[in-house]
Amino acid sequence: MSSTPPTQRISRRIGRFRGDRRVILILLLAAIGLAGWSWLQDHPEHNPWAPLDLRDPAGWATGAKLANLADDPEQCRAVLARSDISFTALEPQGDGACRRSDRTLLDAFPYASPPPASTCPVAVAMQLWLDQTVQPAAERLFNQDVQTIEHYGAYSCRRLYGRDEGPWSEHATGNAVDISGFILADGTRVSVLDDWDGESAKAEFLRTVRDGACSGFSTVLSPDYNAAHADHFHFDRAPRRIGGVCR
Repeated sequence: MSSTPPTQRISRRIGRFRGDRRVILILLLAAIGLAGWSWLQDHPEHNPWAPLDLRDPAGWATGAKLANLADDPEQCRAVLARSDISFTALEPQGDGACRRSDRTLLDAFPYASPPPASTCPVAVAMQLWLDQTVQPAAERLFNQDVQTIEHYGAYSCRRLYGRDEGPWSEHATGNAVDISGFILADGTRVSVLDDWDGESAKAEFLRTVRDGACSGFSTVLSPDYNAAHADHFHFDRAPRRIGGVCR
């Protein structure tokens, strides 16, 4: 009769059999999966299944969630409501290529008057940009908030660069907005046209907010792109299969 205790004989066999290793692997994967799901629950910005909330920081899943809002105004406006962002849904206007079926106006956004109505995806991206890029950059560089964002509007029924033929601009449906400058709380103005060049705090601010827009918009054009954008940033939510444009 063996003098080795039964528990020791059993423990020596663990890992020797394929079934034992399979059970251990399954338990290990289950533990990893549970830990990963728990982490995603605590970080909704990285969780592709969590509803988009604009109060969450930007994360791995934010871009995909923004892309899913295209062509679905009701779902997009539900994001604004969930995020406690006041907005007005305006009646559709226009015809043909310039038909604006989605006209969403952010009620409290610091646009210069008159505030432009845009598509809801543009409105959502603008709110994210303001909260997560513009105001933090203004606080860091100027120790104050931006009170007014100057613009050239969102809607313009035209083709790209005002040509007589060719693709229609995203402005034709209000799926774009052009930003020309910023006014700080103390009245200081930061102008894309006047302050883009150089190494001043204003120039750094403009480059920071341009770069920060690239995570929320599919197209971001600045004075670095061409002379036509020397005095403004162009932001739009054009549908793109791969990547975006950020220049």
